[in-house]
Amino acid sequence: MKHLMVSVATGALVCGLAGTATFESAKAQDDVTELRWATSSTGSSGHRALTSLSQLLNSKTDQFDITVMPTPGAAASVRGFAGGQFDGYYGADVAFHEIANNGGRYEGFADQDHEQELVQSFWAYTLEVGLGVLAEDTDEIQSWQDLDGKPVFTSPAPWDTRAALERAMRAAGVEHEYVELDTGLAAQSLEDGTIEGMIIYTAGETSPSPWIQEALLSADINALNPNEEEMEMLSDAGIETVEVPNDTFDTDIGADAAVLVPFFYGFHVGTNVSEQGVYDMLVTIEENVGELAESDPSFSQVEADMVEMQLRGIRAAGETVPIHPGLAKFLREHDAWNEDWDGRIASMD
Repeated sequence: MKHLMVSVATGALVCGLAGTATFESAKAQDDVTELRWATSSTGSSGHRALTSLSQLLNSKTDQFDITVMPTPGAAASVRGFAGGQFDGYYGADVAFHEIANNGGRYEGFADQDHEQELVQSFWAYTLEVGLGVLAEDTDEIQSWQDLDGKPVFTSPAPWDTRAALERAMRAAGVEHEYVELDTGLAAQSLEDGTIEGMIIYTAGETSPSPWIQEALLSADINALNPNEEEMEMLSDAGIETVEVPNDTFDTDIGADAAVLVPFFYGFHVGTNVSEQGVYDMLVTIEENVGELAESDPSFSQVEADMVEMQLRGIRAAGETVPIHPGLAKFLREHDAWNEDWDGRIASMD
C-alpha cells in the first residue's frame, strides 16, 4: 500500500512536471514573432540574401520564426506589406523616393489607405546597376548613349533595379525602348537581337545576382561603361558611380572593371515588430555578421561596418519614410545616432 502511494505520488509529480513543461513550451511559442517576410523573386539577389538572413535569425534567436515570401519584385513586396499581406518587405531608397513623390511605379500609392506604415529598420547592402552588351557589338556600341532608341532589358518592370538604372540612363541622356522579358531569357534575347543591351548588377560590390551570372556565362557579354561625358552628366544629377572589378564576375566582362550605379537596399519591418524586437534583431545580425557574409557575400558591407551601413541607408532615404525606434536604439547604443533625426522616428502607437 505504501509502495502504491509512492508510485501514485511520483506519477502525479511527473505529470505535474510534464504539464509545467508543456505550459512553458506553449508560452515560449506564444513569445515567438512569426514574420512572413516578402522579397523579390527566386533567383534574385534579394531572395538569396533574405534566405540567408532568415536562416541566421531563425537559428540564432528564439524570438522569430521567419518565412521567406518570394514576390514578382520589390515593388510587390512593398505594396503587399502596406496592404497587410506580409510582415516584412524588401525596400530601397529609390522606391522610398518614388513613394514620397507619389510618382513612378508608385503613382497614386500615397492616396490609398494602408494597413501598415512603411518604416526603415535594417539596411543590408547596396545594389550596383549598369549595362552589358554582346562582346561582338562593342565596336558599334561603345557608350550608354549608343543605346538611345534601341531595345534594352533593364530588369522586370516592378523591380527597383530597373527604376535605379533607368533613372541613371535618363540622367545620361539615353531614351531606350524598354523590353519586358523573363530573366532567364535575357542572354538568349541578346544573342537573337530581341534586345541590344541588358542590365548587369552586383550586390555589395562583391556578388552578381544569380540570374545575371547565369546570363554572363550563357553569352559573351561585356560591360558597357559610361563614357567621360556621361560620367559628368551622372555626377551633375547627383548620381554616384562605383567600379566593380572584373574578377568579381565568374567570367571576363571585357573591361578591368564595370562602372555601376549604387543604391541602397534593406530588409524592413514596421511597427508590427516592437522596438526591442528590432533592436534584438540588429544585435543578432551584428554578433553573427561574419557567418552571414560567408553565407552570402552581399552582406560584406554590413560585415565591414554595420553601423555605417545603417547611417548611409538613412541618409540615402532622407525624410521619405520613418525610422524604426529599434534602429534608432541600436544606433544610440553605438553613439552614432543623429539627434536631427529625432522627429523622424516612427510612432509605435
